Amino acid sequence: MAGLALAWLLYGRSSALPKPLRFALALLRTVTVAMILWLLFSPLIRQVSYILEKPIVIIAQDNSQSVGHIMPAGFDSVKYNKELRQLSEELSEKYDVRVYSFSDQLSQGLDFSYKGKLTNAAAFLRRLTDEFMNRNVGAVILATDGIFNRGGNPSTDIEMLKAPVYTIALGDTVPKKDVLIANVNANDLVYLDNDFRIEVQVQAYQYDGGQTKLTVLEDGKKIYEEQVKIKGNAFSATIPVQLKATKLGQHRYTISLSAIPGEIAVKNNVEQILIEVIDDRQKILIASAAPHPDIAALKQAIVLNKHYNVSVLMNEELLKINPKDYGLIVLYQLPGLQLDARGLLESIEQANIPLWYIIGAQSNISEFNRQQDQVNLSAGNNSLQYIYGDINKNLSAFDLDSASRKVIANFDPLQVPFGQLRVSGNSQAILNQRIGKVRTNNPQLFFMNANGRKTGYLIGEGIWKWKLTETAENTQAPVFNGLIGKVVQYLTVKDDKRKFKVYPAKNTFDENERIVVNASLYNDSYQPVNTPDVNLQLKDEHGKAYNFTFSRFESAYQLDAGVLPPGSYRYTAGTTLGNQKYTTSGSFFVNAQQAEFQQTVADHQLLYRMSARTNGKMYAPDQLLKLKDELEKSGQLKTLSYEDRKYEEMIGLKWLFVLILLLLSTEWFIRKRNAAQ
Repeated sequence: MAGLALAWLLYGRSSALPKPLRFALALLRTVTVAMILWLLFSPLIRQVSYILEKPIVIIAQDNSQSVGHIMPAGFDSVKYNKELRQLSEELSEKYDVRVYSFSDQLSQGLDFSYKGKLTNAAAFLRRLTDEFMNRNVGAVILATDGIFNRGGNPSTDIEMLKAPVYTIALGDTVPKKDVLIANVNANDLVYLDNDFRIEVQVQAYQYDGGQTKLTVLEDGKKIYEEQVKIKGNAFSATIPVQLKATKLGQHRYTISLSAIPGEIAVKNNVEQILIEVIDDRQKILIASAAPHPDIAALKQAIVLNKHYNVSVLMNEELLKINPKDYGLIVLYQLPGLQLDARGLLESIEQANIPLWYIIGAQSNISEFNRQQDQVNLSAGNNSLQYIYGDINKNLSAFDLDSASRKVIANFDPLQVPFGQLRVSGNSQAILNQRIGKVRTNNPQLFFMNANGRKTGYLIGEGIWKWKLTETAENTQAPVFNGLIGKVVQYLTVKDDKRKFKVYPAKNTFDENERIVVNASLYNDSYQPVNTPDVNLQLKDEHGKAYNFTFSRFESAYQLDAGVLPPGSYRYTAGTTLGNQKYTTSGSFFVNAQQAEFQQTVADHQLLYRMSARTNGKMYAPDQLLKLKDELEKSGQLKTLSYEDRKYEEMIGLKWLFVLILLLLSTEWFIRKRNAAQ
């Protein structure tokens, strides 16, 4: 209406133009004005488009070692490879075909190298689920032998795709003659001169009545041998092997079974493990001026731990010792009234050996106060008092269960030199002093740490009575022995004060596992820094060297050395902080992965169940080309059409701008040509 009104005002009464021309120009003006005014209402235009999605067909080929090395009689691998490629090409003409190869890793395309060390179908199917969830997946073609040694049964994961699964049954279901080491159980850490046991699980198939030889090598030297008799065609037995740790360090143990005639695979006859032998036994000295029942009680409690070797020395014998030979020295009432042991204490001070002072009636208190500056006991006379022990509620050095706390609360009091106790510095109290029923904050059994040396203090003698009290009231739990053992353990544990540390994520890696090595560097204030570069040289057992530089990771370092061949490796790492150079070394072991040969019989029953649960079918390898017809007949592969609607503002249409400009230009040209004003 606005366009008509404006056109009538402009051309309705004009006599300068012929009537037909006026009508034409009025029409142009009406349309142009109407279009411009219409844009003020911001009109929207609905656009509808349709997207077609072809059905997706997923073809997955098992590329693990078990598929390539264990094949049934009459299986033509060349023909199978050719037909699977042909099937993929023919299906690609009508469908969206995605082709994968899986084992311990996943790759796109068909790979028939069969080098995979593991078969993890579950991880592969989880990735498919993430990628194709709610997509038009028409079918999954899974070619495998059903031997999945990582990730568990993939049936649940494959059902999430909501598509029929057609399995191609590879491998051989007929048991073959074979002996193998199914598993080896052993501790990674053993102690020097201790006996330890490894358990070897031996399995044998189709070799009833035969025998094989079990051999164990330590660093290449034979240390054990045993004949294993096979009973039955499906034989399994766990063979215990008793060994002795005679040398410190990491040792590689090779467990092997002798091959039998006609054996299908010999790679599963060998297994290697790495065991570290350490010597944490420590010599503990109980030094005293004279015999005492407390000393016997202490020794009996400490020697219960076989990693401690306890010596009791008195008087002149103490002058002959080297304090550095001991991990802990217990000074029982030393310095004493009969023996001040000044020379011994000076040598201990220089050696920086952990100490445990036990103060009693025969202690020389003034000399004790002079020898150390952490604890001061102001005892002016030789009088004694009886002090009970009260468990510190804020105990943090170690744990004591509720039953032990009840027993300790009933321990007899100790004889303590009368005087005032002062402690300089931070202390960790295990027991506080209790006088009758009055609890105090003065510690009775406590720890201190000065200049990196741990020191224990027990104020009082008569702990042999604690053991008698326990025997009378608590015959089930050895609380006294446990308490003394915890005290000794706390004092003998050495803190790691190294400023440069390099350590692999584990001592033994699998063959297909990435080697990760961590490192940390500390300045003089023991604050972590990672400013300087850290280099590492890695050498295998043949002397081949690999050089690496660590990456900085937060306030530390980390190195990913990738995947390495099986064998023993030693590393040397170094860095420079300021003017100080640091180096450290170590070793780790890469174990050959034999999981693909632990089971040689294909599990076609599992494949059949997977197909049946998803409305698919299982096919033999020679039926591959029939699968195309089955897919087309199933009706599962349908193209889906998705409607896409969207709204767009009309003012954004460029062609509309061009049209308006064209109408205005045409009107202007006609008016100028006919000399209209």
